[in-house]
Amino acid sequence: MSLVKFRRRPFGNLATQDFFDMDNFFDNRWASNMLPENFWNGKSAEPALNIKENDDNFEIELAAPGFGKKDFEVTIEDGCLNIKAEKETSEEEKDDNYTRREFSYNAFERSLQLPDSIKDEDIKAKYDGGILSFKLAKKEEAKKLPPKKVQIA
Repeated sequence: MSLVKFRRRPFGNLATQDFFDMDNFFDNRWASNMLPENFWNGKSAEPALNIKENDDNFEIELAAPGFGKKDFEVTIEDGCLNIKAEKETSEEEKDDNYTRREFSYNAFERSLQLPDSIKDEDIKAKYDGGILSFKLAKKEEAKKLPPKKVQIA
C-alpha cells in the first residue's frame, strides 16, 4: 500500500451544493485556465444569475434585458431548470440614394440542477424590467424549523 498526497477534488463537493450550474461547470474548472484572458473580449454570452435561499423558498433572478416574455422558453426536465431565450430583429429602410438594413440576433441557454428539496409543481416565474425571476417553493420537510428548547431534568 502506498500513500498518495491528497489533492482538491476537481469536482468540488457537489453533494452539499443546492444548485449546480451545469453551463459553467467546465468553464470554471478547466477552460478558464487554458484560454487567454481576452479570448471572449471580456464579454459573457450568458446573463448574470443571482440565487437567494429563504426559509420557505429559493429566489432566482436572471438579468436578460431586451427580451420579451414570448422570447423565453422555460422547462423542467430530469431535475433541471432549463432557461432558453431567442430574439431576432431586422429593419430595412430605403430612400432615393441609399439603403439601410440592420439586424440582430440574441440567444442564450442556462440550465440549473435543482435540489431535491424543491416542489417542481410550485415554481413561479415573472419577467419585469429585464429581470426574469423565479420563486421555487421548498417541500415542507426541507423548510427550516425554529429551534426547540429542551428541558433539563
